Amino acid sequence: MKSCDKLIDAGRRNFLRGAGLVAAGTAAVTVVPAGQDARANTARVTYPSNRLANVADLTTDDPMPIDYPDADSPAVLIKLGQAVPGGKGPDGDIVAYSILCPHKGFTLTYEASDRTLNCPGHYSRFDCEKEGQQIFGMANQSLPMIALRIDGNGDIFAEGVDELIYGRTSNVL
Repeated sequence: MKSCDKLIDAGRRNFLRGAGLVAAGTAAVTVVPAGQDARANTARVTYPSNRLANVADLTTDDPMPIDYPDADSPAVLIKLGQAVPGGKGPDGDIVAYSILCPHKGFTLTYEASDRTLNCPGHYSRFDCEKEGQQIFGMANQSLPMIALRIDGNGDIFAEGVDELIYGRTSNVL
């Protein structure tokens, strides 16, 4: 039986030509006009500044339950007792995280002995001393960390969230 190599080559040629046209069209669509910020087209959510507590209300390794950005988003405010990346306050040791596991939304629990937030569902673990970085488990992102601001009176304010909170389509500032 005789094969027809020309049909295979024509198929490859047409595929590559079509792929080139698609790539060129995509590049043309994503070009940002001069003087325009590409981030201006990104959908972002703005949250109000919410007072959470005062520095004096916190005890080392005793997480304070909070809801941020709203009542459907449980989180914790934690004083770790030593300066950490992203930590706020006079000692640089105050952090806040969503406690909804980014994998399936299970509620995380705090383990003071190693300063981690842990998922009872699929055993993901997140390091509170390293900006919520995942250290084990099924999750595919770090924990959403809540941006904090502390004023001159020691009042702690939530200002935004740096990762997508489980179950939401947008919330990143």
